[in-house]
Amino acid sequence: MISLRISLLVLCFSFSFLQGFSQSGKVEDAVFNSLGVSSIPEPAPISLSLFARYQHRVSTTKNPMDKYDRSINSPKSVNYLPSKKKFYVQSLEGYETVVYSIETFEKLGVIRHVFNAQNQDLFKDGEYTVFDYKYRYRKSDFNIFSGKPVESCFSHNGKYLWVTYYRRSYDANAESPSAVAIIDTDTDEIVRVMPTGILPKMIAASPDSRYVAVTHWGDNTLGIIDTSSDDPFEFKYVKHAIVDKRLEVKFEPGVKVDRDNNCGYCLRGTVFTPDSKYLLVGRMGGDGGIAVFDMEDDYKYLGVNYSPYYNIRHLIISGDNLIISSNSLGYVQSTDWNQFIQSKVEQDGNRKVEKDEWRSCYVGPGARTIVASADGRYVFACVNDDSKIVVLDTSTMRKVAEIAADSFPVGMEITDDDQYLMVTAQGKSGKGGGHSVMIYKVTIN
Repeated sequence: MISLRISLLVLCFSFSFLQGFSQSGKVEDAVFNSLGVSSIPEPAPISLSLFARYQHRVSTTKNPMDKYDRSINSPKSVNYLPSKKKFYVQSLEGYETVVYSIETFEKLGVIRHVFNAQNQDLFKDGEYTVFDYKYRYRKSDFNIFSGKPVESCFSHNGKYLWVTYYRRSYDANAESPSAVAIIDTDTDEIVRVMPTGILPKMIAASPDSRYVAVTHWGDNTLGIIDTSSDDPFEFKYVKHAIVDKRLEVKFEPGVKVDRDNNCGYCLRGTVFTPDSKYLLVGRMGGDGGIAVFDMEDDYKYLGVNYSPYYNIRHLIISGDNLIISSNSLGYVQSTDWNQFIQSKVEQDGNRKVEKDEWRSCYVGPGARTIVASADGRYVFACVNDDSKIVVLDTSTMRKVAEIAADSFPVGMEITDDDQYLMVTAQGKSGKGGGHSVMIYKVTIN
């Protein structure tokens, strides 16, 4: 009888492993984990454990690596700079970028995104708009504001960190030009602020450091910046790129608008191909797909290529793989980026789904940021709704491990030696959570 029970237990575990490691349904309550929590299953080719955390939830902690930090206020994204062994957290509601050491795990500094009469020299010649963007209600003092930092990227081999602002503090519905800050990572100080279009979120730098693309979530457009100079005050816009049709953004005065959903194609994930020749932009809205621009042909818009699943949030390229997350449907998808580009170049206009060209894996509802290990063997995915991190084997696109995360994970980064995985938890209105930056220790067995 005992041996029968053991056999049944093993059978049940094997079944749950194949189905997704005993995944239950959607997590409704906010989760706040204890340090030391480990990934399942065990053993596995890769394992994770919650090693350290910066949080603004519990002021007195038992573990010295569980650090209370008031600067962690709705953390949105995180970026790691290998050459300087530090990482940057974008604290959206705190109007701050927080800097930490990956060697000592101590806070190195805080960069405030607040602009007043004393730092107007950060705006070249007082510039406050770009292209034909106008301010809906502001009549003057456009550059007196606080910026809500969303996403960031490095350029010039890590010399500069670019940080987009969701909106200027006085622009309640994100109807007017926003801005992007350029930070010198030697001094961790803002050296220039450039205007952007409406509601920029994602930002990406080309591998050759010739361009930075600012993706405007608010109106189906992008701003392409020439960054071929080493002097940030010589950076300049060269293209206002449009995906199909630019939106007119004009709302009734005094009416609160949900700009997370009222955004057209809701352009999000943005990545350059490794040769810097093409720019790919994910469309979270509409029927999904990935917009393609030819950087060598006057930034020409080539149309859209579709994947099997829509609501595309994040894009990365790892080796030969273009890997994307489908947020609401909960899938991570992969295809050969060279073939993806070739098919787009050879065919004019939008291209329909070819499912046999993609490999997909269901990770759970709310698939957000994805990152790949240095060798490309593994892909990590934030699963926002289920408050967990899922690890996939890139070659098979199958789950190999998962670990609990504080609710609700959204941003993620991995160190160049694959030793640490950094994850931000932003929380949700009415559900709590958030105010947490988790550091997982990664072991590849």
